[in-house]
Amino acid sequence: MLSRVSRILGNYPSRVVRSFTSSRPHRRPVDMETVDTTERLRQLRGLMKQQKVDIYIVPSEDAHSSEYIAPTDARREFISGFSGSAGTAVITLDKAALATDGRYFNQASKQLDSNWELLKQGLQDVPTWQEWTIDRAAPGDGTPGLTVGVDPTTITAPEGRKLTEKIKKKGGKELVAVSDNMVDWVWGKQKPARPNEPAKVLGQEYAGKNYQDKIEELRKELDKKKAAGFVVSMLDEIAWLFNLRGSDIPYNPVFFSYAVVTPTTVTLYIDESKLGENAKAHLMGVTIRPYNEVFSDIAALVKEQPATNGSKEPASKPKRKYLTSTKASWALSRALGGDENVDEVRSLIGDAKAVKNATELEGMRQCHIRDGAALIEYFAWLEDQLIAQEATLDEVQGADKLEAIRSKHKHFVGLSFDTISSTGGNAAVIHYKPEPGNCSTIDPKQIYLCDSGAQYLDGTTDTTRTMHFGEPTEMEREAYTLVLKGHIALDLAVFPKGTSGFALDTLARQHLWAHGLEYRHGTGHGVGSYLNVHEGPIGIGTRIQYSEVPLSVGNVISNEPGYYEDGKFGIRIENIIMVREVETKHKFGEKPYLGFEHVTMVPMCRKLIDVGMLTGVEREWLNTYHKEVLEKTKKFFEEDERSRGWLERECAAY
Repeated sequence: MLSRVSRILGNYPSRVVRSFTSSRPHRRPVDMETVDTTERLRQLRGLMKQQKVDIYIVPSEDAHSSEYIAPTDARREFISGFSGSAGTAVITLDKAALATDGRYFNQASKQLDSNWELLKQGLQDVPTWQEWTIDRAAPGDGTPGLTVGVDPTTITAPEGRKLTEKIKKKGGKELVAVSDNMVDWVWGKQKPARPNEPAKVLGQEYAGKNYQDKIEELRKELDKKKAAGFVVSMLDEIAWLFNLRGSDIPYNPVFFSYAVVTPTTVTLYIDESKLGENAKAHLMGVTIRPYNEVFSDIAALVKEQPATNGSKEPASKPKRKYLTSTKASWALSRALGGDENVDEVRSLIGDAKAVKNATELEGMRQCHIRDGAALIEYFAWLEDQLIAQEATLDEVQGADKLEAIRSKHKHFVGLSFDTISSTGGNAAVIHYKPEPGNCSTIDPKQIYLCDSGAQYLDGTTDTTRTMHFGEPTEMEREAYTLVLKGHIALDLAVFPKGTSGFALDTLARQHLWAHGLEYRHGTGHGVGSYLNVHEGPIGIGTRIQYSEVPLSVGNVISNEPGYYEDGKFGIRIENIIMVREVETKHKFGEKPYLGFEHVTMVPMCRKLIDVGMLTGVEREWLNTYHKEVLEKTKKFFEEDERSRGWLERECAAY
C-alpha cells in the first residue's frame, strides 16, 4: 500500500474508518450530500470570541500524529462536513476555508456548504491553508495583527514553531495554544467517546525480545546523547517498546498512551481500565499513570531536574534535555518548557523498531505465506465468478470476500488498511477506496488492481497484484511488463552497507523511464511487525528523508513500482522484501554487501506479461519466484481444486 506521507498539502495522513476488528467490514456509503454547518460555526465563533481568538485552525491529526484516527478525533470532519481523509479547516469570525488535495476536489465541493471556501491545493494561484491563515492574521493597512489559535495537541512542535514565525513576520499578532479544543465543545454529547479497548500482551514468541531489554537499550542511547529522558508519543512506538497491542485506532493495533523513559524510571500513561491482570503483571516495575496526566507530570519533571541530573559532572555543565520525536505535539514541547529543555530528534525507538529481530523476520515469512494463500484463493474465486459463472460483482463485494477468506487463517486479527479493490479507470486512482453505493462493477474485460493487507499476531502484510481476466491491450501488457522488470531489478539489487532507499529508487523506474513512462509515488515504505503497515524512518523513493537513513539488515520494506493512465487503467506490483546480508566475490573497503529477501507469495499475472520483453535473468527470476510460491502455498489447497488449478496455471514455467 502506498504511503500517504508525501502529499501536495504536506502532512495530511489522518483517516476516519471503521474500528479495527477481525470481523468483516461494516461499510457505510459515503454521504455526498451537503452538510449544513451554519449552527456549528455560529457556536464555534462564539467560543472564539470568548477565548479572544480571531482565527482557529482545525487539523485532521490526533494528538499522536497517527496515520489513521479514531472517530472521536474527527474534528475537522465534524466542523466542516467534509469527510475526506486529507484536509485542514481554518475558521475566522466571518469566513471559513477548507484546504484539500486533488483527490477530494469533487467530494469537498459537494459536501461543503456555502459557509466554506474550498482551497484546491496544488492549483496555480491557490494559497495553502498556512498562507490563507497568515494573510488574514495580518490584514495590513494599519490594522492590528490578529490572534490565531489551535489545539496544541493536534500539530507538531516544528509546525507550531514555523507557523508562529510566519505569522509574526507577516504582521499577525501570535499563534496561541488553546488547550480546550473548541470543536469538542461544539460537538458536545454527540462526540464519540475515546476508545477504551484493552491493551494485550504480545508474547515473546511473536515479539522476540522482552520489553525490559528494549528499555535498557534505549537507556544506552540516552546516555550516549546525554539526555535526561525520552518522551514517547507515537502509539506504534509505545506498543512496540512494551510488547503490547491494542485496537483503539482502525487497522493499527495500538492504544492511546504516552510513555516517559529516564535513566532510572519508566512511566506508561494509559487509562488503567485498559490493563487486565495479565497486562499489569507483564508491566511489573513500570509506573502506570492516567493518560491525561502526562503534561503535568513532564512539566514537573523538568522543574525537579537538577543541573547535573544526579551525575558527578560539575554543576556548571548544561542541564540535560529531554528528547522528543520530531512528530511529537506542540503541547508536549510546551509542557517540557520548549527549546530550552527539549531536543527534537528522529525517534530512537522508531530506528530500533525498524530493525526486526530473528523472531519478527520469521513471523513475516510465515504470515506472508498464509496471506498469499488467501489472495490465491480470492483471485481463483473471482475469476470463476466473473468468467465461468458470469456473475456481477462490485468492488466492495470483492473486498469483503477477500477479508472473509483471510479471516480463516491462523493468527488473523484484522485488516492492515482499507482494501483498494479497483477496476478499470478506478485502478488509476492511487488511493482509491470503494464504498457501497459509490463503487464500480468489476469488469473482466478491464484491469483489476487489488492492494490489500492484514494484521496477524506474527506480522503485517501488504500486497498489490494487478490482474486481467479477459484480453489485455498491447499497452496494458507493455506497461505491466515494464513495471515487473523494475520490480525484479529492485528485488535483485546488491548494494554496500550504508546505501539508502533514495539511492535505490531509480532501479525500479529505469525501464519505465526508458519508454518515457513514470509513476508519481514512492517505490517502498517500511512495514511494522504486527504494527502499522506504514512504518518509518526508512523508505525507497525520492523524498529527501530517505537519503538520511541507510537500509540495514532486518529492515522490512515494500517494493511497489507502478504505472497509471488516468481514466483507463492502473498497474502496481507490490511485494514485501527484507534486507539481508549477501555474499559477494569481492568486498571493496571491507564493507558488508546487502540485498533483499522477498516474502510475499502470490503469482504475477500471466496474461499481462510480455515474455519477449524479459531478459534471461528476469525470466529465471520469474520462474524461480513462481516455483517458490507454488511450493510454499500448495498445501493450503489439497481439497480446493479450483484454487490449486489456478495456482498451478499461474505458476507454470516460461
